[in-house]
Amino acid sequence: MIPWEKIDTAKIPGSDEELRLMRRGKEFSIKLGTNELMNNRLSGSEAALATLAAKQIEKVAKPVVLIGGLGMGFTLRAALTVLGSKAKIVVSELVPAVVAWARGPMAEVFGDSLEDSRVSIRETDVAEIIRARNSAFDAILLDVDNGPEGLTRKGNDALYNASGLKAAKTALRPGGVLAVWSSGPNPAFTKRLGSAGFDVNEVNIRATGRGGGARHVIWIARKKS
Repeated sequence: MIPWEKIDTAKIPGSDEELRLMRRGKEFSIKLGTNELMNNRLSGSEAALATLAAKQIEKVAKPVVLIGGLGMGFTLRAALTVLGSKAKIVVSELVPAVVAWARGPMAEVFGDSLEDSRVSIRETDVAEIIRARNSAFDAILLDVDNGPEGLTRKGNDALYNASGLKAAKTALRPGGVLAVWSSGPNPAFTKRLGSAGFDVNEVNIRATGRGGGARHVIWIARKKS
């Protein structure tokens, strides 16, 4: 068995926590303490975040999409595959080192996705982008922290509380979609989405995207007209 090798560490802004990038052969893992936040062999549910949201906006000729969290790029690469050539994708990543890892040790995992002309990378808190925009996006995809019950940063709660959902709704165009990834169910969050003025569909999906792996949850919340 090939042992795990620590490649790099990175502090999370606004937190005392530290991310660790680990590698074992061609397998990469990003960990926080004893928790594995992501692994390049388990990409199915993060990719589904993009494909399920894209289905909801397929009639939009020039969709503008905001992705919160670069991670290992699963959601971004899926979005590039399913969205048309006229799409614009803004990716917000809070931890600059994660972007550096994508261009460095994980470059083979990311391929040419970061150089795609449809993509722009912002090294900032996605909440700041959301709160600064009005009717700017056809879809907002959030794969931030561990979902509504975060692990890495207390400030992430502001994305998922009533105020954060109101801001997301304001940032969406009429009929726009807020898609949220989570490591598990959260009935209180489902209720908050409805109270915030969204039509909500909760999708359970395996981490691999097929029959295996942990059960994750994706909320597809459409802004009511």
